Amino acid sequence: MIELERIESLANSKIKLAAKLHTNKYRKSENLFVAEGVRLVEMAAQSDWPMEYALISDSAMNNPRAVAVVELLQEKGCPVYQVSDQLYNKAADTVTPQGLLLVMGYRIFTWQEVLNSNSNDASAPLIAVMDAVQDPGNAGNIIRTADAMGCSGVVCLEGATDIFADKVVRSSMGSIFNIPVMTGVNPDELIDVCHDNEVTLIATAVDETAVRHYLADYVSPCAIIFGNEGNGVSAKMLEDSDQKVFIPMTGKAESLNVSAAAAILLYEAFRKRSIL
Repeated sequence: MIELERIESLANSKIKLAAKLHTNKYRKSENLFVAEGVRLVEMAAQSDWPMEYALISDSAMNNPRAVAVVELLQEKGCPVYQVSDQLYNKAADTVTPQGLLLVMGYRIFTWQEVLNSNSNDASAPLIAVMDAVQDPGNAGNIIRTADAMGCSGVVCLEGATDIFADKVVRSSMGSIFNIPVMTGVNPDELIDVCHDNEVTLIATAVDETAVRHYLADYVSPCAIIFGNEGNGVSAKMLEDSDQKVFIPMTGKAESLNVSAAAAILLYEAFRKRSIL
């Protein structure tokens, strides 16, 4: 059994910091966030993201998989502290904690990485763009889908939810550590980068100029824009997009959830690129 340094006091700075990082204010001021849960910490430990320290509860020390993750963290030079279950719960955010959390630093990606980090064999960039997507679950699901479909990156425009929020990180199921994600991007910057690199801007929309989603060219370099849950893609991005697409429906539902729409369009892009 591995032996770890213990933290016994609720006043300990590491316990207090982990608890504060569940709020947007402290994440931004510290440039830190929390990954919580055995699988999520496992994926984070296997990534190249910066790691500050981890906390493991007494109960989790009986979980062989959690202990294996702790050993991996130690191998990578990340300090790990053991705490009582009660103390761990003060630092955790989840309703049913798994007893393992990791305090991590932000990783800042560049446009070059977003344009050239395809996880599939296609050389053309495929970028998922979140335009004021507000729901953390939707944001995390879009990141997860973008990872699964081999996107080269995800771009979050100004006004989108904080991608380092606990629910976004959990909803991504660790995909946030697998794919370049840029956040707080100005719309004009996205437009300029796409035009300079001959990346087609495709916006999801419902108007007379939009075509059925499967008719669009996703094989060429493209960035697909997914809009706000209530208002859709912003007027500016619609105006500056190169093409508009819609998903045909036959039922009575007025619209699809934005993460569901993202799954359909990104899979169509994956499908078209795969059959070449």
